Amino acid sequence: MTEEVNARIGEIVRGNDVVLFMKGSALFPQCGFSARAIAILDRLGVEPHTVDVLQDPEVRAGIKAYSDWPTIPQLYIDGEFVGGSDIMMEMYEAGELGELLASKAKA
Repeated sequence: MTEEVNARIGEIVRGNDVVLFMKGSALFPQCGFSARAIAILDRLGVEPHTVDVLQDPEVRAGIKAYSDWPTIPQLYIDGEFVGGSDIMMEMYEAGELGELLASKAKA
């Protein structure tokens, strides 16, 4: 990953409260995992800033190095990596994701 791509990803992550790097868009997810991630956030009433990694191969590869996480989608809340759709689902079902988002909104 180039320093330029790393800096661009860092700006996106730090510049938005909730960011989802995904395949496709919120309206048209291009994989089941991205669709599940959007559905979870929608149920929690959150509109994330989304980044379609299919539109930028450098970001698609770079986000995996940035987070040291091999899969997409990837969720960031207040600049911190949370996880992919499986972790999001586990946290949602346990009530943890809603609590995390609520605590960040109050901070």
